[in-house]
Amino acid sequence: MKNIKFKLLTLGTVLLLATSSCIGDLDTEPKYDYTLEQLIAQDPNAVEGLLSRLYASYALSSVRGSGESDVAGADPGESPFIRGLINLEDFTADGMKNRWGDNGLDQLTTTSNWTDSNKFFRYVYDRLYYIIPQATNLILILNKDDVNYSKKTEAIGELKFLRALAYYYIIDLFGKGALVTDSNFGTTSPLPQSSRTELFSYVESQLKEAEAALPVTNSYGRANKATVQFLLAKLYLNGEVYTGTNRYSDAVPYLNKVIAAGYSLESNFSKNFRTDNNTSKEIIFPLIADAISSQSFGNTTYIIQGSLSIETMTPQTYGSVGPDAGAWAGHRATKAWYGLFGNSAAALAASTDQRAKLFWTTGQNYEMTDYKVWKDGYPAIKFQNVDTSGNGTPSVFVSTDFPLFRLSDAYLMYAECAVRGAAGADMGLAQSYFNQVRTRSNAGTLTLSLQNILDERGRELNLEGVRRQDLIRFGKFTGGSYLWPWKGGSKDGTSISDNYKLFPIPATALQSNPNLTQNPGY
Repeated sequence: MKNIKFKLLTLGTVLLLATSSCIGDLDTEPKYDYTLEQLIAQDPNAVEGLLSRLYASYALSSVRGSGESDVAGADPGESPFIRGLINLEDFTADGMKNRWGDNGLDQLTTTSNWTDSNKFFRYVYDRLYYIIPQATNLILILNKDDVNYSKKTEAIGELKFLRALAYYYIIDLFGKGALVTDSNFGTTSPLPQSSRTELFSYVESQLKEAEAALPVTNSYGRANKATVQFLLAKLYLNGEVYTGTNRYSDAVPYLNKVIAAGYSLESNFSKNFRTDNNTSKEIIFPLIADAISSQSFGNTTYIIQGSLSIETMTPQTYGSVGPDAGAWAGHRATKAWYGLFGNSAAALAASTDQRAKLFWTTGQNYEMTDYKVWKDGYPAIKFQNVDTSGNGTPSVFVSTDFPLFRLSDAYLMYAECAVRGAAGADMGLAQSYFNQVRTRSNAGTLTLSLQNILDERGRELNLEGVRRQDLIRFGKFTGGSYLWPWKGGSKDGTSISDNYKLFPIPATALQSNPNLTQNPGY
């Protein structure tokens, strides 16, 4: 067990955390037996505990345990944020498919028949709108003059980042929503709908405030200046998709700050996805997992256990307990991912790229003729529940943190901005950053082009919750110009309509807040 986990505050009778009803009725005035001032007086670490509780909302179903969910009415195993991120950003894209056939998940993996009643859209939406009022509530309390806490400014900065991160995913996934702020929190009537551009501007302003408030360094798993700068760069990178206005030039100064912040590429790519990745010099912001103290069926446990099967593999090698509780036999990559390393089984095996070795091929078929057949496609063994040396105790829950932000992504973002003509981007540096990512994994150098960048982002970042976003930004997600296995429910892929660039607003949100309108096409 890694000895770096946050202390999670047990609130007991202190009910500071509001409900997720902000999507409709905002009557979320907190009720508590102790004021925050009294909490701090009794325990100076109370604010730290409350902060860690908000960070944990991105990693766990609930701090009460893996059998509970913070999202009302949600399955505890299905509703955590990381599981939702992989479902919506990776299984809907080209590189990963799930075979279980579950209603809701099956429609994601085949990019077909999306409706506003799909539970996985609701789980992500409700999770994000659970986090937003919690952060807002604590910001308001900490901003009181009579709250005496030595790190108040930093704590508010962290809360603004956590809230902005939730809004960022609302922007990316759903495109619009209710805007809960410090000034309207507690409003009893449903909030008006805010557009994608309005949410973008709010997130931009909040992140700039957070950047000014946060320290250069912080405890592992907590936001620092580089964390906020990375998210600002990501926001600007996708600015044209989100607002219709090219913002690549705005991304460059923030990428320069991130790259200058002291992170470095790990010589061993795989270290970023093992149980000792808390010592990685490359990870800028992780979501923490621990097999004992941070258990969840929806964090990296979902990725690792879902990618293992006793049918063709030995799960214990990768830290799974095996057939009874682990090795869920669900996820496999498609040739749209491993084909980037070689356009046949033989070519993939011959690749010198170390990332090409992170697929299980024995007993598997290169072609995914039937996405519901385990042997069709290659399981990705990118994430494992063992350390970099291969050591670890097999378990159901895992101790591999999820690297939400990594330096290699910043390098590839910089290269993309340069190729797209961003002001201030140096093409020589861009080429160097791009090839550093490749040569780190023993891949040969390549000349910069948009297609090479998109392909490299697939090799480097697949199964990290960015692929759908990337395909949309490169104009490859909808339509028929780029097909992948089971796109649109067809074995060889078929065109899908442009409305799939956004997910539908969940029916429950529409019912809760009559000011919300459905996205086009649903």
